[in-house]
Parts: sequence; C-alpha cells; structure tokens
Amino acid sequence: MSRYLTSRIAQALLVLWAAFTASFVLLQFLPGDAVLIKFLNPELGLSPEQLAEIRLAYGADAPLWQQYGHSLLNFLRGDFGYSMQAGVPVSDSLATSLPPTLKLAASGFSAALLLAVALSFLSSQLGFGWLRAALQSLPSLFVSVPVFWLGIMLIQVFSFRLGWVPVINPGPWEGLVLPTLTLAVPISAPLAQILIRNIDAVLTQPFVAVARAKGASRSWVLWRHVARNALLPTLTMAGILFGELLAGAVVTEAVFGLNGLGSLTQQAVANQDTAVLQAIVVISATSFVLINLLVDLLYPVLDPRLRTRLEG
Repeated sequence: MSRYLTSRIAQALLVLWAAFTASFVLLQFLPGDAVLIKFLNPELGLSPEQLAEIRLAYGADAPLWQQYGHSLLNFLRGDFGYSMQAGVPVSDSLATSLPPTLKLAASGFSAALLLAVALSFLSSQLGFGWLRAALQSLPSLFVSVPVFWLGIMLIQVFSFRLGWVPVINPGPWEGLVLPTLTLAVPISAPLAQILIRNIDAVLTQPFVAVARAKGASRSWVLWRHVARNALLPTLTMAGILFGELLAGAVVTEAVFGLNGLGSLTQQAVANQDTAVLQAIVVISATSFVLINLLVDLLYPVLDPRLRTRLEG
C-alpha cells in the first residue's frame, strides 16, 4: 500500500512540474512585451534608459534558463511574483479572485453530481420505455450545449422574461443560481452517461438476481447493492471533469460578469501579465492533480478487491 501511495504522489509531482514547465515555455513565446505594454506610454514620459532599468528590475532581460530557475524556486516557496499591470504581488490578486471561483466551482460540481445521480437512478426505475429512453438521451444533449450559450439563454429566460432570478445587483446566493446551473449541466452529462451504463451492467450481475429472488424490491436492490458498485468507476470521471469544471468556471464568470479567476485571466491575457497567467495555470493544475490523487487513494478504500491486491 505504501508503494502505491508513493507512486501516485511521485506521479502527481511530475505532472505539476510538467505543467509549470510547459506553461513557462509557452508564455515566453507570446508576442509583445508586458513591460512595454505597461510602461511604453507617452504620458509616462519614461526614457529608454528608465525602461531598461525597469526591465532589469523585473528580470525581463535575464536568460530564459535563469528566469525559469528563479520562477520555479519562487513557486516552491509560495511566491508567485508581482503582477506587471496591477503592481501588487500575484498572491494578493489570487486571494481576491480565487474564493468566488472556488465557491462557484463547488456549487456547480455539487449540482452536477445531484443532476447526474437523479437522471441515472430515475431512468433505471421508470417502467415506461419511451420515458426511460428520453431521460437517457438528455446527457447527450447536455454535453453538446456550449457553456457561454447556455448561460446567455438562462439569463434571457429566467431573468429577463420570467423575472425569477435577478442578474443586476443580485444577492450573494441569488447571483450563484444561474452560474451554477450553467456550470452543472455540461459537467453532469458524462457523469450521467457513465453512471447509466454502470447501473445497467451491474443489474445483470448474478447477485442482483439472487437479491430479487429473496423478495427484495428493485429500488432496495438498486440503492443497497447496485449503487456502490456503479458509483466506483464514476469517481475517475469525476476527477477528470474537475479540470473542465475550472475551465468552465472561467467562461461562466465572463458571461455573468463575476469577479473571479475568469476576469483575472481576461485581464492578464489582455495585458500579457505572464506572472498572473503562470500562477493561474499552476493553481488549476494543482487542483486537478490533487482531486485525481484523492480519487486514486479512495479506490483501495472503497474497493476491497483492489485493497487486497495492493496489500498482497
């Protein structure tokens, strides 16, 4: 078991290093110069010598290998550098923008899980074939809906036409309703698809027939015997979808005008603020890796067969 744990942690660290290195290299090839975008303004009246001093202070003229090593060491110490445009530490910008995104991501992921479970178990309980087929076709529809289009349509219907949810000066929880739905619908689709297939596969197992022969109802067998076996493979997909959840949160924040990582990313891209972009990439990769590491570590706990194989 300890060997399995060590292997998974080593793989997680390798992925984080690869994400940092790839983002650093790609950001270096962006056209333009963040220092010039910020300071090459005629109104500032800076001379070429002053611009050179500023570039030296930010380390923009240092060799790439030196910039890479300096950035990597700083990230290991928790120092993300300074925002070129805001003129403040990147950690301060993240401390302001990250909590709203995490709140939206948590609510969206919870809603996606509830929606996926409801669709899967409801479709397995219904006796009408046409209604069951209709419910099972919903995930294919959900996964094909663009996030930005869904957000705009929800605003149009529930805010402008029905007036149920305000989008102008909403309350702290009212402002999360439509963004949460926008985020949850496409994320729930692959979860529901896998869960429906797993439930159908487990229902054909011999132990289900034995339980039904003893007089157990279909719903009792479904919740007591089928659910645990069907949910286990879904954990892997849930971990993978968390990365898409963060990307979807950025788009959703842009649609609803939320001040989270989405708006921070937009500003950083527009101004080529590489320090902020690097930090956002590393934080997104870290959350993705940690969730998948947690899923890998939960598998031996939830599946006795895997735990026995690892201990053997």
